[in-house]
Amino acid sequence: QVQLVESGGGLVQPGGSLRLSCAASGLIVSLYTMGWYRQAPGNERELVATLTSGGYANYVNFVKGRFTISKDNAKNTVYLRINSLKPEDTAVYYCNVGVRGMNYWGKGTLVTVSS
Repeated sequence: QVQLVESGGGLVQPGGSLRLSCAASGLIVSLYTMGWYRQAPGNERELVATLTSGGYANYVNFVKGRFTISKDNAKNTVYLRINSLKPEDTAVYYCNVGVRGMNYWGKGTLVTVSS
């Protein structure tokens, strides 16, 4: 059974940084495209970044240069590094993977950017 568990969120001041983690079980992250999404209060869930099995990273325009998606195959974990955090980055961040036609999500980790 595929499970994704996010961690690393918290309260951070504007301009700060965080590294979010997504620990996966039931699949090998190196074999799949992994994604990070976020959902701000009152908004729909939106894609932030993806990382293909071949290691190609893709970002939505509004996070380019500040967000970095990466993975540690030995730990079967995907990361999202967020720099220069802004109040508008406040959201629940979710890890996602599609496996054999099924879409899997973690429960999310809350990032709050506030002074």
